[in-house]
Amino acid sequence: MENYKKVYIAGGCFWGMEDLFRKRPGINDTEVGYIGGKNEHPTYRNHPGHAEGIELTYDDSETNFREILDYFFRIHNPTTVNRQGNDIGSSYRSAIFFQNEEEKNLAQEMIDVVNASGKWDGKVATTLEPYSTFWPAEPEHQDYLERIPNGYTCHFERDFGSFLEKENSDV
Repeated sequence: MENYKKVYIAGGCFWGMEDLFRKRPGINDTEVGYIGGKNEHPTYRNHPGHAEGIELTYDDSETNFREILDYFFRIHNPTTVNRQGNDIGSSYRSAIFFQNEEEKNLAQEMIDVVNASGKWDGKVATTLEPYSTFWPAEPEHQDYLERIPNGYTCHFERDFGSFLEKENSDV
């Protein structure tokens, strides 16, 4: 358990992000919820300013913050502002909620790598926001696509490969 860390990200509807991340090596737990907003104890019907986010618990002996962000930037479109697929509004923004300066700096470095890659048509619109309380979503939103396999998602892994590949080949 000493190797377990948490990361907080948002990239559109939380159902699809959770479903893809749960299958990644080193990810030990996923939880969907609300983060970065104005009210305490937000709900699906009342979460002003909150993003639909996910809390990932990972084993840093198996994966790391950069690898998680690399995958994050491949499963949603980080160039759209407040939108993923058919979902529109600040709840669906792309955001990384950093817990310390090291995470903030690594997140900015990854944004720079993604922008330099040219793999997306536009520039990254992902915001870097300081971590605030993560409020777990209601039970019906947890593990949604496991319970409803054909449920709505706009997330999928792009086939353009890792953003870290070129960076690693330059070393």
